[in-house]
Amino acid sequence: MKLNFRTLGEGKPLIILHGLFGSADNWQTLAKGFAGNYQVYLVDQRNHGASPHSNEFNYDLMVQDLKELFDDENIGQASILGHSMGGKTAMCFAAQYPELVDRLIVVDIGPKQYPPHHENIFNAYRSLDLSKITSRKEAEEELSKVIHEVGVRLFILKNLGRNGDNGFEWKINLDGLEANASEVGRALDASDKFDGPTLFIGGANSHYIKDEDSDTILSHFPEASIQKIDGAGHWVHADKPKELYEMVSGFLS
Repeated sequence: MKLNFRTLGEGKPLIILHGLFGSADNWQTLAKGFAGNYQVYLVDQRNHGASPHSNEFNYDLMVQDLKELFDDENIGQASILGHSMGGKTAMCFAAQYPELVDRLIVVDIGPKQYPPHHENIFNAYRSLDLSKITSRKEAEEELSKVIHEVGVRLFILKNLGRNGDNGFEWKINLDGLEANASEVGRALDASDKFDGPTLFIGGANSHYIKDEDSDTILSHFPEASIQKIDGAGHWVHADKPKELYEMVSGFLS
């Protein structure tokens, strides 16, 4: 699949992969900072952003999507930064194509199995009858009835776009993602391993990377360093962008 992406800056390639329900736009501000030293590829994964939709959705396919981008762009080697689902894609890619990965940064996700836990987000998307929505403000008002956290509402509404009839539609492939929701939490295979420099960054207020996960992480990524950012939840890049930027920049340099 030909993924939608854009590039910023010049230098060694740095590829950024967003999480579930996200898009390349979520990382635009940080990418501008990294672009001072790197050629940054901001990528929409399949079923997200402006990339094509498919009802086939799993990490094997997302790895091959990324490999196709490497081939099309003649990228000999790149550092990869992935958040949440994007971190799983990055881990799987590094295990399958270690020669293509210079450094690996994984933000707030581990290689272990995660049970399905996005039902409330899917329900929130389904709660909006887009045929009756006339403005983004109205959409947020309706969404506030089921999602009380402002940040989560705004994150969901980033996927609301106009259709050809000047109505609204979801930019993500909601049906495809929901049908394959169990794939998002899939564990890495026992044989998946990457021996290169790796940094795991967790939000100190997030439950995605726990202290007891370190042995599992090191079994797949023996050169990994595991760091936490105080005051950050799962969306580390939104909660503590400066701290994340400095930690990633230090690791890459």
